[in-house]
Amino acid sequence: MRHRVELRFDLASRDAETHTNLSAIRSEGSGLWVAGDETATIEHLAWHEGRYDGQRGFALADFVDLPAGRADEADIEGLGRGDGWLWAIGSHSLKRRRAKPGDPRKARKRLATVLREENRFILVRLPLLGEGTPEVTPVRRDGDRTAAILAGDDNLADLLEDDPHLAPFLTIPGKDNGLDIEGIAVKGDRLFVGLRGPVLRGWAVLLEIRPLTHPSDPHRLRLGDIDGEPYRTHFVNLRGLGVRDLCPQGDDLLLLAGPSMDLDGPVRVLRWPGALIADIPAVVAADELETVADLAYGEGDDHPEGLAVLDDGSLLVVYDSPAPDRLTPEGGVYADVLKIR
Repeated sequence: MRHRVELRFDLASRDAETHTNLSAIRSEGSGLWVAGDETATIEHLAWHEGRYDGQRGFALADFVDLPAGRADEADIEGLGRGDGWLWAIGSHSLKRRRAKPGDPRKARKRLATVLREENRFILVRLPLLGEGTPEVTPVRRDGDRTAAILAGDDNLADLLEDDPHLAPFLTIPGKDNGLDIEGIAVKGDRLFVGLRGPVLRGWAVLLEIRPLTHPSDPHRLRLGDIDGEPYRTHFVNLRGLGVRDLCPQGDDLLLLAGPSMDLDGPVRVLRWPGALIADIPAVVAADELETVADLAYGEGDDHPEGLAVLDDGSLLVVYDSPAPDRLTPEGGVYADVLKIR
């Protein structure tokens, strides 16, 4: 059983096309944190008269020093929340330029061009004030809690350069099955990072990290030790699909599974039981996962991109490149709400 709910955005966000490029979402009491992949901002929407509106936007550069500055997009692909913190992560992916029709020579040249945009290679942690209320707000400092970033020479992708599974994919653009982060989930001091790519012979990859405040700079993060390493890898058989988002549900982890390459589908939501309380590297077979929902998708549009569990246990799904019938005249976009067990 499912129905639609409107997320309504202000004129500035509509001009920036945030409402048609939604890439990350997390519930916050009766409200939502959302982000698009074409800006370096996060947005808060509050529940009001049957829809989410009252948008408030927050530029990440107001809280942390972004590697490429305020103007460049951060390609935020995951939002997480826990213990009074809001987390945001960039895709950490390289970008191949799109081929445009008309001039074959220019198209070939564009397809040969791979870009690295430094604002994509960030993990940001923001203190929250007023958690669970419509006025919840991220701040730069709250007592000894400070906004902090993992970026620059410490970025997560570069820490994988000696990884036996992932290192070969670091020079490959995300949409070519290279490294591409899409989704985070927080449980205590543990942060799970879902990879859209690479997919290794049908197996998707999750990273587990434990970010800490850097001892020499409270506005920087470092990675804590896990079994003598700065991260841990988990392998989950999604039958050839990659991770498009992660969302905690109690001690379980919900995975939005979809294509790693530039394809429309299939897309489904799977549950990994007990994932958030297990403390060992995991190799999870397909039959150990529970299918929660098979999601509809369009042809060239309506790509399920973000999950949030609402207070009543329902699952809210937002879409990148929404179909025309998802757009409202008032500047909103419809998300789907599914009843799940």
